[in-house]
Amino acid sequence: MDWSSVAGLLLALAGLIVGMALEGGDPSSLVQPAAFAIVVVGTFGAVLLQTRPATLRRGILMLQWVFRPPADSRILLARDIQAWNQTIRREGPLALERHMNGARNVFLAKGLRMVIDGIQPDKLRQLLDTEITAFETAERQAVRIWESAAGYAPTIGILGAVLGLIHVMENLTDPSRLGPGIAVAFVSTIYGVGMANLFFYPIANKLKNIVIAQVHQQEIAAAVFHDIASGDFSRIMDERIATLMQDY
Repeated sequence: MDWSSVAGLLLALAGLIVGMALEGGDPSSLVQPAAFAIVVVGTFGAVLLQTRPATLRRGILMLQWVFRPPADSRILLARDIQAWNQTIRREGPLALERHMNGARNVFLAKGLRMVIDGIQPDKLRQLLDTEITAFETAERQAVRIWESAAGYAPTIGILGAVLGLIHVMENLTDPSRLGPGIAVAFVSTIYGVGMANLFFYPIANKLKNIVIAQVHQQEIAAAVFHDIASGDFSRIMDERIATLMQDY
């Protein structure tokens, strides 16, 4: 569990509620189901309109990474690189087959298979770079749904405000209906702007950082496979590991 994300979300919500209470307002007035429905349903409707269902589903599944990010596998990859290095020195590249069969993911297995098959270094790197680009593109498209939601939510909130004001104008002769209509109008704007800046944008930025970290590891692995295929891995393997373990 990423407690910093939990604390950040609670702190943001607490800031709104406490600030409103200090100004003498009633925090319960922020609870407006109609405004919430307008902003949330309208925002995700707009996102769905521009996004393939599979991409939207992937983006929603990635939401869990905000509070339960993927385990940092850099240490495991560093150990894999050291194991590959030792195996090649002792037994040669063909002995990497047992590592391929036990690879932790498809990308590493594919890179090891290319090395074992004797694919030329430049061609190997080109193929792996294509794999990395495809992976990064798919992941960034999934993350982009949260950026899109952050862009649409404030505008949808304004639409909710206009709808609330229309409702107010239709009931000017009935004072009992003026209060709820005005509340929906202003609370819709709060929901739109608040969700965009306190929820959607932070989610998008955190997910982008996770994707960047995953791509970084794949790029290091691709460079290692290129080094092995080139036959000069022994001199620079430690440098690859040092780069892998740098903070980003």
